[in-house]
Order: sequence, then structure tokens, then C-alpha cells
Amino acid sequence: MKRCYFLVCLLLLGLSVGAQKYAPKVKPADPPKPYGPVPTAAQVAWQRMEMNMFCHFGPNTFTGLEWGEGTEAEDIFNPTALDCNQWVTVAKNAGFQGVILTAKHHDGFCLWPNPMSAHTVRESAWCNGKGDVLKELSEACKKGGVKFGIYISPWDRNAPTYGTPEYNKVFLKTLQSAHRHYGPIFEQWFDGANGEGPNGKKQVYDWKRFNAQTKRLQPNAVIFSDVGPGCRWVGNEEGTCGRTWRLDVEGREPGANAPSQDTLNAGNYNGACWIPAETDVSIRPGWFWRDSEHPKSVQELLKIYYNSVGRNSLLLLNVPPDSRGLIPAEDSLRLVEFRAALDSIFAHDLVTEAADAKRFFGICASNVRNSDHESCRCWDNIPAYMRDRENHCRSFRYCPAHLIGDNYDTYWATDDTVTTAWVELQFYEPQTFNRVMLQEYIPLGQRVEKFHIEIEDENGNWRTIAEETTIGYKRIVLTETVTTKKVRVVIDQSRACIVLNRIGLFMDNILEDL
Repeated sequence: MKRCYFLVCLLLLGLSVGAQKYAPKVKPADPPKPYGPVPTAAQVAWQRMEMNMFCHFGPNTFTGLEWGEGTEAEDIFNPTALDCNQWVTVAKNAGFQGVILTAKHHDGFCLWPNPMSAHTVRESAWCNGKGDVLKELSEACKKGGVKFGIYISPWDRNAPTYGTPEYNKVFLKTLQSAHRHYGPIFEQWFDGANGEGPNGKKQVYDWKRFNAQTKRLQPNAVIFSDVGPGCRWVGNEEGTCGRTWRLDVEGREPGANAPSQDTLNAGNYNGACWIPAETDVSIRPGWFWRDSEHPKSVQELLKIYYNSVGRNSLLLLNVPPDSRGLIPAEDSLRLVEFRAALDSIFAHDLVTEAADAKRFFGICASNVRNSDHESCRCWDNIPAYMRDRENHCRSFRYCPAHLIGDNYDTYWATDDTVTTAWVELQFYEPQTFNRVMLQEYIPLGQRVEKFHIEIEDENGNWRTIAEETTIGYKRIVLTETVTTKKVRVVIDQSRACIVLNRIGLFMDNILEDL
């Protein structure tokens, strides 16, 4: 009896080894090809920052003006307790990834000892002329682990050469002095404003040379202006972005020759350049600090977040230091409250939490790239089965399970010919939500033109709860508060095969009625 048992075991072992030896190897499906213009690695990293802090600071902080005249005495700039480490702490507590400082506004005053100007901190009484705000902030950013950016306006109401060909050379050397001595700069912010200088003339800016030198000295910097080339103005200062596409900039430049504000807000349907929108808005009514003004409410800031980050844009929120050189306590507190509100909403993805707790029945898609079996299109008990199916499903790399969680570089993709498809989530227990997050994998381009979201009601019927257009890096769809076991996202129209890398469901109890 023992001998028979031993022979049977040997036979089964031989069959198993033979099956493994002769089983066909699974060949992974070919990845989707990029569609249209695509972002650089620096642009992808920039977009994933999602929120940064703007700091308008300079003589206007002390005069109460928005646009200085350029004739202000240098000694008017004299902060009594400047602490850039405090700025960075405030930024980090709010969840900002970078800080951008107005190193030179239109008045021409430079917050560093610019050798090309006599209107700088060097000529002020602050720190006996030995101060350097750029140095202090860049060091604070490095110490605090946030990125450092610079705003330098080409308009200069103080420079005597402004309005002459010589000024462009002066401005290039101004940029050079800022770009060479303060470490890596993640974003260079160019304002397109172009008014008169002290001689009553306007300047013809040499944008081509400005951009070229910036890229040479700071190759990883994303350049902001009305037309990029790294990112673009959103077309307003109210914190509202459109349903955005890329941008056409042929024959355009910052300022008067920029695209219309409506175009900047939404982009061009067939835009030839990848120039994403940056939504700049101030936490206070003005850009520079005034004692009479106060920060926006948490509810207002949440609306701005949904209308910027939630619409494929980056939010640049201005938080101006006061005349002491500190972020006021009420602004700091408001940002902590804002961060807490965001965390209360987006720290709890119902899809991921249900999957991790094994309360998730599964996720199915109508099509998966190169799928050769139904099991490759429907996944249950996430994430347990993902490891098991990887070995036999050649389309594992593009299955809908990759829509769950925050692994940015995995995604669900359809066949090249499939530009209309759906993905369905099913839970064991009813889920209550009013926010749906979708993300396209933008390194392969922007594709989706139109989609809608459905839920199954208590009678087993599908009901549409939202109809929208573009997605891009991130889209947060605001819906009525609903409770359901099944959710379906239907891509109605896409310009190429569908490539999505995230779907999430969230509950906002703060702005339920938005």
C-alpha cells in the first residue's frame, strides 16, 4: 500500500513538472502609445505637487499698495521679526509642497542684493543692508523639505534702462543672479504685466532669451507665464479653473498678446502644447498683507480646491507675510483648519478601505487591453487575487484592479480601438459618498472628452448622478449624497484608448450642498 502511494506521488510530481515545463509563457500586452503632446518629467512632478504656497512680500507690505510706484524709499522695507522657517512650517502644516516668493514685483525692489539694481535690500535699513530674503527662504525650504520657487516680474518701475533695448540685458543678468546662488528652483514665475517705466516708456520683452537662460541655469524649473512653456495662468484670480485641455501658443506671448482669458481657463480642444493651468488666488482679498483684511473661510478654500485641483489644475494659494515678516496667526490657523478639512474628506477612500478590509466584492471593466479571458476583466477580493492572477493573465498589467489605491504608475487601459468603456465597482455593504475622484495617467497624454457616473438604486436600476467632460491629472466630481452597493463610471468619448490610474469615492460632510 505504501509502495502504491509512493508511485502515485511520483507520477503526480512528474505531471506537475511537465506541465510547468511545457506551459506557454504569458506574454505581457503591449502598452498604450502616448497620445498627442505629453508632459515632461518635471511637469508631471509639478502637477503631482497639487498645492503650493505663494508669498507676496516687499515694500507693498509696508505701504498697503498692490502695485508699488517704484519710487518708495528702500528703508520702508524693514521687517522686525522675519522668519522664513516659520513660513515653511506654515506651508508644511497646510500640506503645501513648495513655496514661491515675489523676489521682485513691478516696483523693481529686489529681496536679494541684486547687483544689477540699486533698489534692493542692500540699500535698506533691514539687517544693516546685509539681509537676503531669497537666501533665508531657500535655506528654510531646504531644511524643511519643501521646494523653492521664485517670482520675478520683468516690469520694473524703478530701473532707469526700462523701456530701452539695454533693459533686456539687465533683466537677464537679474535672473542670472537669482538662479545661480540659491539652489534648485522648481518654478520660475513670470508675470506678463508690462507698464511704463520711469522714462514713461514700455519695454519689449525678449521672452525667448528669458526662457532659454532660465532653462539653461535651472533645467528642472517649470516656467510659468500666460503661455508657459511649463505651466500657464488660469485666466482669473478667483480660484476657478475650467474643464481643461492643453494650449496653442503659436504666435503668442505673455501679456497683451496672450490667449484670451477664456482660452487660458479651459485650454484649446486640439492644443498642440502640454501647458497645464496653475490656479493662483489669495487667501485674503489682496495679494499683499493689510491689517484690515482677513483670510477666507474653510468653506471658501474648499470650493477653491475643488475648482482647481479638482479640475486638473495646480492650486497656488497666496499667503502673504505681514510687516513683521511672519505669516499672521489667523492665516496659519485657517490653513490648519483647511488641511484638517481636506484630510477628513480625502484620507478615507471608500474603495481602498473596503478592499483592504475585504468588504469589496469586486471591480469589473467592459474591456481590458489584450484581455483573453473574462477573469482578466473582473477582479474580486482585492488585493488577494491580484498576485494569483498575474501569472496567467497577460493583461494583468492593465486590469481594472489598478484603479484602486495610490500607485501612480499602474493603470487600467483598453484596446487601441476601444474609446468607449465602463468600469464598475461592487461592494458587500452600501457606501455613502458625494465625491468621485478620477485620474488619467498623463505621462501617456490626455484623452477623455466625456464621461458620466451611475449608481444602482434599491430597485436594481442604474441612475446617472453626474455628467462631465475632461479628466486629466485629477478630476473630483461633486455629486449629491448617495448610498449604493454599485457604482459605474462610463467613458462616453475618448480621443484614444482609455488610460485611467485611479478611482476613489469620498464623503464630504463640510460642503455637502455644493
